[in-house]
Amino acid sequence: MTNPDIIAHMVRNEADMSYRKRVQTVFEWLQPQAGDRILDAGCGRGFYLKFVRYASDASIVGLELELPFLRTAKHALTEFQYPPLVNASLYDPPFPNATFDKIVLSEVLEHVPDDAGALGSLSRILKPGGLIAITVPNANYPFWWDPINKSLETLFQTHIQRGPLAGIWANHMRLYSPEQLRDSVTSAGLEIAGERAFTHHSFPFIHNIVYGFGKTVLEAGMLPKDMASAADRHNLSGKRGSVLNPVNLGLSIFEWYDRNNAMDEPPGRSTVNLCILARKPVR
Repeated sequence: MTNPDIIAHMVRNEADMSYRKRVQTVFEWLQPQAGDRILDAGCGRGFYLKFVRYASDASIVGLELELPFLRTAKHALTEFQYPPLVNASLYDPPFPNATFDKIVLSEVLEHVPDDAGALGSLSRILKPGGLIAITVPNANYPFWWDPINKSLETLFQTHIQRGPLAGIWANHMRLYSPEQLRDSVTSAGLEIAGERAFTHHSFPFIHNIVYGFGKTVLEAGMLPKDMASAADRHNLSGKRGSVLNPVNLGLSIFEWYDRNNAMDEPPGRSTVNLCILARKPVR
């Protein structure tokens, strides 16, 4: 079992409180260990690849369609003798049947047109009895997480999908209800082994602050070195630096708002994320 202290150490610099819980959920559900072969499907910039390499002896492979993301992942993983990175689609993963023991599928399904088709393709390369840890954004998200889109949806049945004000809808084809996520999983022939929903309380406009503004200036290299280090999701040192650093002050405020959140909120409560642990049936 992965030590909870290691998980907390890895995400200590993380400003997105829901992301912290996503990482914790993936590790609690998949329990990476020596002998496992794991796929990070839609690996993006390589965060889970780095976390799994840091916290376990499992073998992990990254699958990503966007080449710029793969280049970022390769650069970030050099210190870990980076794992195999494969440029391909979720619909046609270039692996033999029953290749992987476990799959990470975090914040990916909302980006693809045919989510059940993508899950079916991933099921093909998963071993019988194998697990997929799935996280997606909740259609019933808290007002203060993204007040702009929540107001637009409530008043005008619309939302902002692109740009700095996109919030939780940024480049997403859909958000999910619990029923929609369950239907996509079972339509792909997978079983539901666990469910979880989290992050109800949040600092107002946190999604816009962290992603619309913070991520933009960080990736543009506009932050001073100490602030960039404190805000860098790839920084696994566990060291934030000075408490007077503006980024660290912000983190402390976000953590204060997060203190009343649970790892699994009651059904029907507004949350940022929905998660399902899916299992491939053993025939």
